Amino acid sequence: MNTVKGPDSKEERIEHMVTLYQLPLLRMCIMYLHDEELAKDAVQETFINAYRNLDKYRAESSEKTWLTRIAINCCKNIYRTGWFKHVDRSVTLDKLAERQAPADKEDDEITEEIMNLPIKLREVALLCWLQGMTYDEAADALGISRQAVGSRLNRARRKLRFALEGSDDHEPA
Repeated sequence: MNTVKGPDSKEERIEHMVTLYQLPLLRMCIMYLHDEELAKDAVQETFINAYRNLDKYRAESSEKTWLTRIAINCCKNIYRTGWFKHVDRSVTLDKLAERQAPADKEDDEITEEIMNLPIKLREVALLCWLQGMTYDEAADALGISRQAVGSRLNRARRKLRFALEGSDDHEPA
């Protein structure tokens, strides 16, 4: 006997999440891991984990925050593997997922500097600045306090300002 799937079936919910969040998660994972293929693996693993745990999702945070948390954990798992540290992870901006609109030179320079930040600062920068999450959403996704998000963003901002002020064609903010 076949069961009939309702409009809110598990498969349909995951398909909807993939449609909405696959590209933003891929961008974040590429910048986190500095490797497009590993990022694709991390995003795939994110949606597999989300599918497996969809019945445990309590909607205490947004789907985006929940999926981002899973993606960060997948990236961390990949990052912890021993061989990962011995492979060249230099990612150029042309390897990032295609943008909606062309970026100017300054945006590319800022993005490159964000990719060079220490991992804890890069995480909050990716979530807040590039993914557009609020401090509370980023805090939920990273499992840290809202104040820690603000503190890390301030340190990231200072490091970026220092890195960019050394450039000839950048005007200080």
